Parts: sequence; structure tokens; C-alpha cells
Amino acid sequence: MSILEEYVARHPRSARLYERALQSFPSGVTHDVRYVTPFPVYVEHARGSRKWDVDGHELVDLVMGHGALFLGHAHPEITRAVTEQAARGTHYGACHEREVEWAEWVRRLVPSAQVVRFTNSGTEATLMALRLARSYTGRHKVIKFDYHFHGWHDAVAGARYSDSDALRSAGVTPGALQDTISVPQGDLQAVERHLQSGQVAAVILEPTGASWGTLPLAPSFLHDLRELTRRHDTVLVFDEVITGFRVSVGGAQGRYGVVPDLTCLAKIVAGGLPGGCVAGRADIMSMMAFRGDSAWDARQRVFHPGTFNANPLSAAAGSTMLSLIADGTYHRHADGLNERLVREMNATLARLEVPGCVYGLASYFHIVLGEECPRPQGGIEWPADSGRQPPRMHPELAMNLKRAMLNHGVDLMGLSGGFVSGVHTEADVDAVLEAFEASIHDLRRDGLL
Repeated sequence: MSILEEYVARHPRSARLYERALQSFPSGVTHDVRYVTPFPVYVEHARGSRKWDVDGHELVDLVMGHGALFLGHAHPEITRAVTEQAARGTHYGACHEREVEWAEWVRRLVPSAQVVRFTNSGTEATLMALRLARSYTGRHKVIKFDYHFHGWHDAVAGARYSDSDALRSAGVTPGALQDTISVPQGDLQAVERHLQSGQVAAVILEPTGASWGTLPLAPSFLHDLRELTRRHDTVLVFDEVITGFRVSVGGAQGRYGVVPDLTCLAKIVAGGLPGGCVAGRADIMSMMAFRGDSAWDARQRVFHPGTFNANPLSAAAGSTMLSLIADGTYHRHADGLNERLVREMNATLARLEVPGCVYGLASYFHIVLGEECPRPQGGIEWPADSGRQPPRMHPELAMNLKRAMLNHGVDLMGLSGGFVSGVHTEADVDAVLEAFEASIHDLRRDGLL
């Protein structure tokens, strides 16, 4: 039985649910990353580091809510906080103490966070950060980097990934693109050429590299970019939607000692519920402040409503999450498990003589199979001295790896990576390693490796 045949045989209820979903959703899914052929697996419930699909299979979860669940599914203290808050009301349409507490935790843990404004998602956070930068500087242009992901609003989703690539999304007008400049990752000279024009309001990037570190970025670049943007009075924006509270308690800026002007946060910040924020310099954030000046308030202030901004449920979950992870204990645990996982996955590839590599940072990892690439030495990060960027796995191979790992009881993030949480265990790592080796044998049997 092939990987695909086994996948179909193991998941009949998921297949039936997908047939229903096709009647309601484009391609039957509600998030692009959840699109798996011939159908995705449907989950019934989850707890801790595990989840159970509708066909009764127990899975080690490496998706972890697309990276949002640093303390796993249904953490008892977060669940208690949300349940108690729900009994008191889910939406007051008014200010409340929980939102103040939540903001105070962000300010305490994130080096750049002088002032905070909550949003409902990471996409909203990056949209708000760029609007603030334009308002503050009076300039229109924004620099992003090729393959860096900042959500799906027009200024970033429609921006060209590189001169030879197609647009990221159809439906984005030329006018929406004219002020966004995409340059190669790590090219400081290209950034400086554009900054010299005096038209650039902001530089935005994922501080660990494109697509949550799939293409890693040298930390030294962050220091150089900080100095360059400061010299040109340009707002530096760190998109820490994924790295915030993950690569360290203070995010990438805490790990590398580089403080941006604005930081975009989501995922972990909301404790497993919807939510995000922009945090940063008080003078830039004050572009949203009411000043009691009718001309300013009506025409110059950055307008920002949002029905569910800082809603009580997300505030309860978020403030509880941040209070639990503040001392770094969970980070040390998750990072240690991830280090073992990456090291032993690479050892499996070497023992089975499979071309490829596994690399990562802190508590996330990426897998490349079927391509010759250097493996990490003395750690888990992509070897910076290799002079290469990691290759991309062939899409057919990646899809079959996803299916094979599910057949063996592990759900990868996307098709070829994963997030380790603070509640995963050594037994979970054992299970992932066993599934990884079995999946490689399956891929070889099917002629894919």
C-alpha cells in the first residue's frame, strides 16, 4: 500500500467531512496552509501536545495552532482564565482591567514595547505598523525582503517576492504595490540605495529570516540594519508574529539585542485565542492618540477601530500565557527538546544515507529531503559559513512527507516543519523520531527518495 493509499484508508471520516466542506469553502479549507491533497485531516479534540482526529487517531502535534500554542492545547490555567472570563462576559464594548494587564505583560517582556495597541491578528498588526510609520515620517515607501511573510493585506501580500517571481496574490492593484519595494534578504547595500532617496517610511522584516526562518538571516544583519535605518530616520519594524515570545521570552529582539522602533506580535501573545498587537516607541504610537485638536483628530490621527480589539477573552488568555512563560522555564524545556529532535533527525538521515537536512532555531525546525545540503554542526541552526541558503523540497515529496507522518501519528506544520511547545515531552520526541524514520522508508518504497 502506498503512502497515499494508506492515508485515504486511515481517514474515511475526514474524507467525508471534506466532501461537505467543499460545498461551503473554496477548495474546502479555511486557511491556505491547511490545504492537503486529497483531503486534510479533521481534528475532534486536543490536549497538551496531542490531538485526536475524527477517525480516532492520536497525533503528536507539531502545528501547535500555527505556532500560537506555546503551552499546548487546553492548558488548564489558560482554560480556567478563559472560562471564568466567559462567565463574566465576552465583549463589554468598553475598556476593562484585563486589557491593561495584558498590555503591561507585553511591555514587561518585549524590549521595544513602550506603548501597545491591540489588534485581532498578525496581518492587522503589520498593516497598522506600516500605516503608523507612514504617518510618523510623512513618507510613502516601504521596504520588505524577498520571501518574508507579513500577512495578506495588499501592501505585503501583493508585493513582488523578487523581480522574477509572480505576485503573491491575485486581486492586488498596481496602485497598492507602487509604494512597496522588495529587496533580496541580507542585501544591506540595496536597502541603503533606497533609503538614500529619502522616501522610505519603514523597513519591515522577519528578524530570523524569511518564512519563519526557512531562509535564515544572520543576526549581524539585524545590527547593521538597525544602524542604517536609524541613520536615515526610517522606522524599523520587526514582524515577530512567530518569533515573539518563542525564540526567547523577549522574542528575536531579546535574543539578539536589537531593539526595533515597532514590533508586530500575534500568535503566542493571545494565548491561543485570536489577537495581536503593535508595540513600540511612544512617539510613533502617539500617532493614534487623540489630542483634543479637532484638525488633528479628524485629519492627521491614525484611525484604528476594531470590534474585537483587546476583547476580554483574548486578554484573559494572553495575559495568563505571558505570566506563565515570563521566567523562561518553558523556553529552556522546549529548546532542549527541539535540539534533541533536530540532532537525531539528522543522525537518521546520515544513517539511512538520505540526502537532506533538518535545521531550526529555539523551538522550531525545518526539514529538507531529497536535496544535498549541509547539516548543522554543534547546534541546530543552518550553518552560516556554508555560503548557501537552504534548498526547497520538491512539492510532491513534501506533500507525501506530510501524509506519511500523519499515517505514523505526527502532524507537521505545513508540509515540512514544526513547532515544539513547552509541554511536549521526551516521549513525544521519541514518537516523532520513530515516525520520521518510518516515513523515510515509506518515501523510498514509493520511489520518492
